[in-house]
Amino acid sequence: MKNLAEQPENGSYTYEDYLSWEGPERWELINGYAYMLAAPTTQHQRISMLLSAAIFDYLKDKPCEVFTAPFGVRLFPEEQERKKKGLRIYRKGVTVQPDLSIVCDPEQLDEHGCNGAPALVVEILSPSNCQDQQKVNAYMMAGVREMWIIDQKLQVVFLYLRSGKDYIISQFDPPGALASPTFPGLEIDLTAIFPNE
Repeated sequence: MKNLAEQPENGSYTYEDYLSWEGPERWELINGYAYMLAAPTTQHQRISMLLSAAIFDYLKDKPCEVFTAPFGVRLFPEEQERKKKGLRIYRKGVTVQPDLSIVCDPEQLDEHGCNGAPALVVEILSPSNCQDQQKVNAYMMAGVREMWIIDQKLQVVFLYLRSGKDYIISQFDPPGALASPTFPGLEIDLTAIFPNE
């Protein structure tokens, strides 16, 4: 199957379907549903480039790597089939494309992207993305250690930090700095991300 129109009814898409989709469009697969990603705005691209440059510089001589979209992250690579008390539990496909991902385990990487939860993901919210909350929920279920959710409109960053099975959510606003608890010394000046207009 070459294009999405030829795929099975929405809600039953698999990772294999995702890999077969061709064309210029970018897709995410969340709980078996396909979502087309809109082209990023100019400001979205500026924020992404500033963050990727800062993170790339920070990670020099460290074992982790930063990846930018488009970069597929298969959050539950081994959970298409899980055993629980002798029963098979099936999870519908979840493959997302975070704006930025930090991966510290080279075993997670293959030619298609990342298998499993990255150490840190960054999502720059877009007004047109109806699946943003579903993605955050999927990241939490997968156990992503740290998430930065950047709201361009409100000029705020929400930092989700895993603590046991829960997440602590902190809010960062300019003119302050965003400091990563997972990666000590990684700090982002928010006035560079949200310049005064």
